[in-house]
Amino acid sequence: MRKIIHLDADCFFAAIEMRDDPSLVNLPIAVGGRSERRGVISTCNYVARRFGVHSAMPTSHAKRLCPDLLVLPHRMDAYREASLQMRSIFYEYTDLIEPLSLDEAFLDVSDSEFHNGSATLIAQEIRARIQKEIGITVSAGIAPNKFLAKIASDWNKPNGQFVIPPAKVAAFVANLPVKKIYGVGKAMAAKLAESSIFTCGDLHKFSVFELTQRFGQMGTRLYHLSRGVDDRPVTVDRRRKSLSVENTFANDLPGLAHCLNEIPALSQQLAIRLRRVDDDYQVVKLFVKIKFSDFSITTIERSASAVALSELQSLCSDAYERKNMPVRLLGVGVRFIDLRVDNNFLQLELFSGAGNVVSLPSNTTH
Repeated sequence: MRKIIHLDADCFFAAIEMRDDPSLVNLPIAVGGRSERRGVISTCNYVARRFGVHSAMPTSHAKRLCPDLLVLPHRMDAYREASLQMRSIFYEYTDLIEPLSLDEAFLDVSDSEFHNGSATLIAQEIRARIQKEIGITVSAGIAPNKFLAKIASDWNKPNGQFVIPPAKVAAFVANLPVKKIYGVGKAMAAKLAESSIFTCGDLHKFSVFELTQRFGQMGTRLYHLSRGVDDRPVTVDRRRKSLSVENTFANDLPGLAHCLNEIPALSQQLAIRLRRVDDDYQVVKLFVKIKFSDFSITTIERSASAVALSELQSLCSDAYERKNMPVRLLGVGVRFIDLRVDNNFLQLELFSGAGNVVSLPSNTTH
C-alpha cells in the first residue's frame, strides 16, 4: 500500500507577491498579462477569488468582475527560487518526487523513516517548514494513490491538509462527483448525466464492460477511479541538483564542539547516499546547514569536488559563528552539476504577459 502526498502551494504566484510586499495582503491581486494586450490571469489571491476571479480568465473580464483588481506582471525568477526551495525540502523526506509544475508535486513516502512512516505527520512538517522558511502556505492531500491524494489536497485549501486512509476510500469516493475524475470535462459530465451518473457511486452500478461499451477507453478509467483504484507510481522525472542529510536533535547542541562531534556521522551518511547517485552527477560544492534554537537557519557552502570531513567541519565552524547559540538541527550536503543537463527539461505551461501559453525549459535545481 503506497503512501502518497500531493503538495500544492496556495495561489503560488500571488503568494510570493504578498510575501515580498505585505501591503498587498488584504487587496485583490492577480498575476498575469495586461488587459489591453489580451492578457490572461495566471493566478490570484483569495481576496480576488471572492469576486469570481480565477486562473485562465481573460484579464479584461477579471477587471470587470473586480474593478479594484491589481494585476501584477510575472516575476519568474522569484517564483523559480521559491520552487527550488520547496523541492529542496521535499528531497529531505524522499527521493520519489514527481513535480507537476513549479508549485505542486507528488511525494511517495511509503518507505520514509520520518515520523515512524506517518505520511500525515510528514506532510504537516513539510507544510510547517515551507511556511517558516519560504513564507508561503501549502496544502496537502494524503492518500494511498495519486488520484485521491490530488483530490484531497484541494479539500481543505488554503493552508490545510486532508487524509483519506485506505479503510475510508470506499466511503469517500461513493459521494464524489464524477467531475472530480481527471479526464471528465463538461462534455463527458453531460454524457454521464444522460445516464443519470452524477457521482462515483452512480458509476458502481455499471460493470467495466458496460462502461467501456458506452465510453470507450474512458470507461475503464471511470470504472477503476470511481472505486478509488489508481496504480500509477510516482514518476521521478526530475534530476536533482543537491543531496543532503540532516539531523534534528531531541536536545539542542549547546556549543560548537558538540556540533563538530556530529559532523563525522553526518558525513558518513552523506557518503553512503552518494554511492547510490549516478556517475553523470559531478560534485561542485559542499555545504553545511544549521538551524539554531531560535529557529533561524543559516547555510554556508564552498567549492569542492568530493566530500571531505575537514571541509565540512570548517564550514560548520564558520556557520556556527554567525549566531553562536545552541543548535536544533545540523545538516551537510553537496551540490551537483548534471552532466546530462541538455536532456533535463520539464515543459512548464505558463501564461505569458501577452496572454499566450509558453513552454519554458526548467532551470529548477534541488
